[in-house]
Amino acid sequence: MAVMITEECISCDACAPECPVAAILDENNEKNPQDSFFYVKPESCVECVGHADAPRCVEACPTEGAIVWDMPYTKEYNDYWQAGQDAGTYNIRVHKKKGLMLPEQKEQPFIADVSMSDRESNANIGRWA
Repeated sequence: MAVMITEECISCDACAPECPVAAILDENNEKNPQDSFFYVKPESCVECVGHADAPRCVEACPTEGAIVWDMPYTKEYNDYWQAGQDAGTYNIRVHKKKGLMLPEQKEQPFIADVSMSDRESNANIGRWA
């Protein structure tokens, strides 16, 4: 995942069309574990690596604090994502044959220059940083 949409989201839908991998779900999507704001599917988000220099959703978002850093979707953080899934923070896709699509099944690229302290603290991204 690497990016997370927070409760600061005003559900304006500016971010979703900008996502090159369709990783953003609106608040009415049945796969969205949030009740009143958009959600980034962690198993799909690539932080726009290979598509742009920074997450495009942030550039489109009009609300400071609505999109923040989250942990890389890599095997090293598999337990983090599993705990978030168990707590209901995330709704990670379940594959018919492979099961829960945690990073151990498929890692996602991430921007390595972002500090772990920024990710752990869910710091603002890009223009809001």
